[in-house]
Amino acid sequence: MYADRRVPDAVRNDPVLYGECLGGALYWNDFLRLAQRQGFADARLVTDRPLAITDPELAPRLGNLQFFSATYRLFKLNALETACEDYGQAVIYRGSIPEHAGRFVLDKHHDIETGRVFPVCGNTWRMLQGTRFAAHFDFIGDFSRHYGLFGGCGDDVPFDMTSSTRISDGTCC
Repeated sequence: MYADRRVPDAVRNDPVLYGECLGGALYWNDFLRLAQRQGFADARLVTDRPLAITDPELAPRLGNLQFFSATYRLFKLNALETACEDYGQAVIYRGSIPEHAGRFVLDKHHDIETGRVFPVCGNTWRMLQGTRFAAHFDFIGDFSRHYGLFGGCGDDVPFDMTSSTRISDGTCC
């Protein structure tokens, strides 16, 4: 159970709300920080759904808190980076995991069809290559060339890419 913000003490200490698992909900971003501190650099969201609190006695006590049921997949691999980086890699799923012959779903953003070349970031490549999943994939590429952030992973270049300043007077900044 996750919340969209830190749960206030009034909610956390309410025995009914705690008993309903609402008072003990963890702020999702605190979960990600906790996972990183424990060595899980790139937590992957597999499934999630919002939880509607419709009980007329409970809802007013929760204020604007939003709750979610979510499942994450965590890999404790030393070489994982904190962002999805592009090394020009791809994988091909062999369809060999029992009951998953047609596709393999790593997480919410990686639904890999059997036999199809599927571009992946360096972290995804390592999550598949360095775990029990390796035998079920063919791996394309290596880490010899870096192309920047891997598009579509939630992060983006922090700089304004829409305009440029021409440097012509010999200064760098």
